[in-house]
Amino acid sequence: MQRTLSILTVVACATLPLGSSVFHQQVVPTLLLGLVFAALAIVGFRFVEGRGRAFAVVYVGIQLALGFMLFWMSGAAVGSVLLLVVLVVQSVLLLPLPAAVVVAAVIPLVHLGMDWAAGLREGLSTLAVTTFAIVVTELFVREQRAKAALAEVNELLRGYAAQAEQLATIQERNRVARDIHDGLGHHLTVVQMLLQAARAVIHTADVERLDGMLAKAQDQSKQALAEVRRSVAALREPRPAPLVDALQALTDEASEAGVPTELEVRGAARAIRAEVEESLFRAAQEGLTNVRKHADASAVTVALDFGDVGLVRLEVRDDGRGLLENPLPDNGFGLVGLRERIAGLGGRVSVDSEEGRGVTLTVEVPG
Repeated sequence: MQRTLSILTVVACATLPLGSSVFHQQVVPTLLLGLVFAALAIVGFRFVEGRGRAFAVVYVGIQLALGFMLFWMSGAAVGSVLLLVVLVVQSVLLLPLPAAVVVAAVIPLVHLGMDWAAGLREGLSTLAVTTFAIVVTELFVREQRAKAALAEVNELLRGYAAQAEQLATIQERNRVARDIHDGLGHHLTVVQMLLQAARAVIHTADVERLDGMLAKAQDQSKQALAEVRRSVAALREPRPAPLVDALQALTDEASEAGVPTELEVRGAARAIRAEVEESLFRAAQEGLTNVRKHADASAVTVALDFGDVGLVRLEVRDDGRGLLENPLPDNGFGLVGLRERIAGLGGRVSVDSEEGRGVTLTVEVPG
């Protein structure tokens, strides 16, 4: 915009000798005044721009007075009118729009000294030109502001998108970590228990029992490998069996690994969301894994309760040694991951225990 105004100012100065019958009477003063106006319009405008309202008002006032003088000294030359139009454009860029409108309305008054008919005609023509200049310049200014605002918004959106991508990456990483812990950790715990039991009978003549334990350990290792592949691929495959059947298989595995475990189902089983089924199954896995690792229990009960409308409750209870401190401290990844998983579904996790009376893990999720 500044370059365009500079070019227009130079062209206007060059046309000062045109269209005037009195210009030759005072050539030098008029040209000097035109050069002063042009220098201020080019250099002074760049100096004043961005320096505050007071500088802008002084600049416009000086240029307005010089423009009026130049108009009369040049004998109402076309170039002098063009210079005043440049001033109108600069007023829009420097001043509030109402102030620029005042400048545009004052400039046609330069024709007051002329014959009233000619002055009226020229004044209206000049007013039309200055009005057009204001409208075009204001549209340009608004477009530039809109572009700047759009660029700022785009920058913010890029920042938000980067944050969202980072958050999604963290959430997915945590989800995969929970799946690895809940799935792979469960199967490896079962393998460990089976191998311990196998070592206990390896020197006996019960080869059939030993072979059964090793076969079950091999099957658990295959399932663990499948869990690893599923987590690395970051895919949520739908569970092939209903939740009740999956929990029954889980309790059977726990019983075969050496801890008698039974499943209780309360209320009529109903269809629930896939993510709720997955989370309840993982909660049961985590509870049974902790029982095998820490509880020293002789019996475990997994209870699935559909009794409350809109709520599904899962309990894992054992008769082991319980906890030395209650509630359970958040120093295990399994419990932390389980709470994160259930909290994401709007549910809650609680752990109740008394020393010597076992532990009860309770998970409640809106179903």
